[in-house]
Amino acid sequence: MDQNYTSYPVKLFVYDLSNGMARQLSPLMLGKQLDGIWHTAIVVHGEEFFYGGEGIANCPPGGTSLGEPNSIIDLGITEVTEEIFMEYLSSLGESTYRGNQYHLFEWNCNTFSNEVAQFLTGSKIPAHITDLPAEVLSTPFGQALRPLLDSINIAPQGGNNFNGHYGQR
Repeated sequence: MDQNYTSYPVKLFVYDLSNGMARQLSPLMLGKQLDGIWHTAIVVHGEEFFYGGEGIANCPPGGTSLGEPNSIIDLGITEVTEEIFMEYLSSLGESTYRGNQYHLFEWNCNTFSNEVAQFLTGSKIPAHITDLPAEVLSTPFGQALRPLLDSINIAPQGGNNFNGHYGQR
Protein backbone atom coordinates (compact mmCIF):
# COMPACT_ATOMS: atom_id res chain seq x y z
CA MET A 1 0.00 0.00 0.00
CA ASP A 2 1.19 3.53 -0.76
CA GLN A 3 2.49 5.08 2.44
CA ASN A 4 0.69 8.37 1.79
CA TYR A 5 -2.62 6.78 2.72
CA THR A 6 -4.02 6.04 6.14
CA SER A 7 -6.43 3.16 6.66
CA TYR A 8 -9.46 3.36 8.93
CA PRO A 9 -11.43 0.35 10.25
CA VAL A 10 -15.08 0.06 9.20
CA LYS A 11 -17.52 -1.88 11.39
CA LEU A 12 -21.18 -2.81 11.05
CA PHE A 13 -23.08 -2.61 14.33
CA VAL A 14 -26.09 -4.95 14.26
CA TYR A 15 -28.99 -4.57 16.69
CA ASP A 16 -32.05 -6.82 17.11
CA LEU A 17 -35.00 -4.43 17.46
CA SER A 18 -37.15 -7.33 18.72
CA ASN A 19 -34.82 -8.13 21.63
CA GLY A 20 -34.98 -11.83 20.82
CA MET A 21 -38.75 -11.96 20.26
CA ALA A 22 -38.41 -12.53 16.50
CA ARG A 23 -36.41 -15.69 17.12
CA GLN A 24 -39.08 -16.99 19.51
CA LEU A 25 -42.25 -15.91 17.69
CA SER A 26 -41.39 -15.95 13.98
CA PRO A 27 -41.92 -19.71 13.47
CA LEU A 28 -45.42 -19.41 14.94
CA MET A 29 -46.38 -16.11 13.28
CA LEU A 30 -44.55 -16.32 9.95
CA GLY A 31 -44.05 -20.05 9.51
CA LYS A 32 -40.28 -19.49 9.19
CA GLN A 33 -37.41 -18.76 11.51
CA LEU A 34 -36.09 -15.19 11.73
CA ASP A 35 -33.14 -14.63 14.01
CA GLY A 36 -33.94 -10.96 14.58
CA ILE A 37 -35.39 -7.72 13.26
CA TRP A 38 -32.16 -6.00 12.30
CA HIS A 39 -31.17 -2.36 12.65
CA THR A 40 -27.67 -1.60 11.42
CA ALA A 41 -25.22 1.27 11.63
CA ILE A 42 -21.79 1.95 10.19
CA VAL A 43 -18.99 2.78 12.61
CA VAL A 44 -16.02 4.64 11.14
CA HIS A 45 -13.85 7.56 12.24
CA GLY A 46 -14.89 6.99 15.87
CA GLU A 47 -18.63 7.57 15.31
CA GLU A 48 -21.71 5.46 14.63
CA PHE A 49 -23.78 6.57 11.60
CA PHE A 50 -27.30 5.35 10.85
CA TYR A 51 -30.47 6.24 8.98
CA GLY A 52 -34.00 6.39 10.35
CA GLY A 53 -37.22 8.31 10.19
CA GLU A 54 -35.41 11.53 11.08
CA GLY A 55 -32.71 11.17 8.43
CA ILE A 56 -29.02 10.39 8.85
CA ALA A 57 -27.83 10.57 12.45
CA ASN A 58 -24.62 9.94 14.34
CA CYS A 59 -23.55 9.22 17.90
CA PRO A 60 -20.66 7.67 19.79
CA PRO A 61 -20.50 3.92 19.03
CA GLY A 62 -23.26 2.14 20.97
CA GLY A 63 -24.64 5.50 22.08
CA THR A 64 -28.31 5.20 21.03
CA SER A 65 -31.19 3.98 23.16
CA LEU A 66 -30.57 0.54 21.63
CA GLY A 67 -27.48 0.20 23.82
CA GLU A 68 -24.69 -2.15 22.84
CA PRO A 69 -25.04 -3.97 19.50
CA ASN A 70 -25.97 -7.65 19.38
CA SER A 71 -23.04 -8.20 17.05
CA ILE A 72 -20.24 -6.28 15.38
CA ILE A 73 -19.12 -7.25 11.89
CA ASP A 74 -15.73 -6.17 10.62
CA LEU A 75 -16.32 -4.81 7.11
CA GLY A 76 -12.65 -4.12 6.44
CA ILE A 77 -10.74 -0.90 6.07
CA THR A 78 -11.16 2.29 4.10
CA GLU A 79 -8.81 4.98 2.93
CA VAL A 80 -11.70 7.47 2.71
CA THR A 81 -10.76 10.36 4.98
CA GLU A 82 -13.13 11.78 7.56
CA GLU A 83 -13.47 14.98 5.53
CA ILE A 84 -14.45 13.16 2.32
CA PHE A 85 -16.79 10.86 4.25
CA MET A 86 -18.59 13.83 5.85
CA GLU A 87 -19.06 15.43 2.42
CA TYR A 88 -20.44 12.13 1.12
CA LEU A 89 -22.89 11.84 4.05
CA SER A 90 -24.00 15.45 3.59
CA SER A 91 -24.82 14.78 -0.06
CA LEU A 92 -26.73 11.60 0.88
CA GLY A 93 -28.65 13.48 3.59
CA GLU A 94 -29.68 16.18 1.13
CA SER A 95 -30.72 13.74 -1.60
CA THR A 96 -31.50 10.06 -1.15
CA TYR A 97 -31.55 9.71 2.65
CA ARG A 98 -33.78 12.50 3.92
CA GLY A 99 -36.01 11.53 6.85
CA ASN A 100 -39.21 11.75 4.81
CA GLN A 101 -37.88 9.09 2.41
CA TYR A 102 -37.59 6.42 5.11
CA HIS A 103 -39.63 3.28 4.45
CA LEU A 104 -39.43 0.25 6.74
CA PHE A 105 -39.35 -2.31 3.92
CA GLU A 106 -37.76 -0.53 0.98
CA TRP A 107 -35.55 2.35 2.16
CA ASN A 108 -34.27 1.86 5.69
CA CYS A 109 -31.22 1.72 7.95
CA ASN A 110 -29.97 -1.43 6.24
CA THR A 111 -30.26 0.14 2.77
CA PHE A 112 -28.18 3.03 4.10
CA SER A 113 -25.60 0.79 5.79
CA ASN A 114 -25.27 -1.30 2.63
CA GLU A 115 -24.69 1.76 0.42
CA VAL A 116 -22.22 3.36 2.84
CA ALA A 117 -20.33 0.06 3.30
CA GLN A 118 -19.91 -0.20 -0.47
CA PHE A 119 -18.68 3.41 -0.66
CA LEU A 120 -16.14 2.87 2.11
CA THR A 121 -14.95 -0.70 1.48
CA GLY A 122 -16.38 -1.90 -1.84
CA SER A 123 -18.25 -4.66 0.02
CA LYS A 124 -21.92 -5.13 0.89
CA ILE A 125 -23.35 -5.92 4.30
CA PRO A 126 -24.53 -9.53 4.86
CA ALA A 127 -27.48 -10.60 2.70
CA HIS A 128 -29.41 -12.10 5.64
CA ILE A 129 -29.81 -8.50 6.85
CA THR A 130 -30.75 -6.83 3.56
CA ASP A 131 -33.07 -9.72 2.60
CA LEU A 132 -35.12 -9.54 5.82
CA PRO A 133 -37.98 -7.37 4.45
CA ALA A 134 -38.54 -9.74 1.53
CA GLU A 135 -38.47 -12.70 3.94
CA VAL A 136 -41.23 -11.15 6.07
CA LEU A 137 -43.33 -10.01 3.11
CA SER A 138 -43.14 -13.46 1.50
CA THR A 139 -45.43 -14.80 4.23
CA PRO A 140 -49.23 -14.41 4.49
CA PHE A 141 -48.85 -12.86 7.96
CA GLY A 142 -46.27 -10.39 6.64
CA GLN A 143 -48.64 -9.38 3.85
CA ALA A 144 -51.51 -8.98 6.34
CA LEU A 145 -49.37 -6.78 8.58
CA ARG A 146 -47.88 -4.71 5.77
CA PRO A 147 -50.30 -1.74 6.03
CA LEU A 148 -49.46 -1.40 9.74
CA LEU A 149 -45.74 -1.99 9.25
CA ASP A 150 -45.57 0.50 6.37
CA SER A 151 -46.49 3.28 8.80
CA ILE A 152 -43.59 2.58 11.18
CA ASN A 153 -40.60 4.93 11.30
CA ILE A 154 -37.60 3.73 13.26
CA ALA A 155 -35.39 6.45 14.70
CA PRO A 156 -33.29 5.24 17.64
CA GLN A 157 -33.07 7.85 20.38
CA GLY A 158 -29.69 9.25 21.35
CA GLY A 159 -28.36 10.06 17.91
CA ASN A 160 -27.70 13.55 16.62
CA ASN A 161 -29.29 14.41 13.30
CA PHE A 162 -26.43 14.64 10.87
CA ASN A 163 -26.38 17.99 9.16
CA GLY A 164 -22.88 17.93 7.76
CA HIS A 165 -21.44 19.45 10.92
CA TYR A 166 -19.70 16.41 12.33
CA GLY A 167 -18.69 16.68 15.95
CA GLN A 168 -20.73 19.84 16.59
CA ARG A 169 -23.41 18.70 18.97
